[in-house]
Amino acid sequence: MARGIRRLAIGTTLLVLCAYGPAVRPATGDVAPAPASALVWPRPPAEPAVRYTRAIASPADWGVERGIFGRIVDALTGKDDERFARPTGVAARDGVLYVADPGAPALWIVDATNKRLVKVTTVGDATLASPVAVALGTGGSVFVADSVLKQVFELDRAGSRIRSISAGLSRPAGLAFDAENRRLYVADPVAQRIAVYGPDGALVRTIGGPGAGDGEFNGPTHLALDRNGVLLVTDALNFRVQAFDRDGRFLWKMGRHGDGSGDFAAPKGVASDAAGHVYVVDALFDVVQVFDRSGALLVAFGERGTRDGQFWLPGGIFISPEDDIYVADSYNRRIQVFRRATGNSEAAKQ
Repeated sequence: MARGIRRLAIGTTLLVLCAYGPAVRPATGDVAPAPASALVWPRPPAEPAVRYTRAIASPADWGVERGIFGRIVDALTGKDDERFARPTGVAARDGVLYVADPGAPALWIVDATNKRLVKVTTVGDATLASPVAVALGTGGSVFVADSVLKQVFELDRAGSRIRSISAGLSRPAGLAFDAENRRLYVADPVAQRIAVYGPDGALVRTIGGPGAGDGEFNGPTHLALDRNGVLLVTDALNFRVQAFDRDGRFLWKMGRHGDGSGDFAAPKGVASDAAGHVYVVDALFDVVQVFDRSGALLVAFGERGTRDGQFWLPGGIFISPEDDIYVADSYNRRIQVFRRATGNSEAAKQ
């Protein structure tokens, strides 16, 4: 990704960061698409670090088809096959794909093992308005954040409510759950802090406050925990990622605003793989950049477009224990899946 990749006005950057991205038509060009099996980054002859594996635009792509009765009803009512509308958050576990989709608006629970689809549009008496993020809980549960309802819901695998969390939340966005300590972290970009909840759903502490110093935030939007329990926070309007220990103490930071390789324009989803590399989705660059802990760029994958391996205002990211990389490709209405190539060298820096 050469320097000068895209020069963008600061006002446009702020708009996309705060509004989850406008509908901007991507430029795809006339180049014939490469076979999916050939999509690796960096490009040959360099040793591959990331491989494209598949795209999931509907439950059918995850192996869950509508039943015959449902298809008959759809045919009679003129309803199209169900597919994602504008996914912004994603997680996966034990053959179950969870997709937060404010365009639907719904939380999709797509269970390939049991061939079951649950499209959650209501939780108790509440109708979901803007479900923007998900995080895996314990015992098969999942958390979903609704930024308009100002609540986080914990649901079981069937989509039934276990509990609701709302204390101290102005606009919940990113989520992360620490299963070891049973702590739920919620990013709140309006309050400019991270709220931390205990096993009973009570608020136990907050992290941060408004500002640009270490441990301060200007629009924290996405969260992730690495394999050692370090909390990663996308501090969007400070154009950086900050890291904290389990007690909320600041550890380190990386990132800067700019339009070159390794810079951030509209940072969103953040995640970490088994090697401790940090992945950051950038919605304006339509790319995922991968860094080491010093902030050095190792590789970047993706570009603007609608084909395999291309993005259109991507949002959340999730990395499984097996290093499968799920990216919410929001305006392409799909989840794209990649895999970290084993045995790759960190010498493949751009």
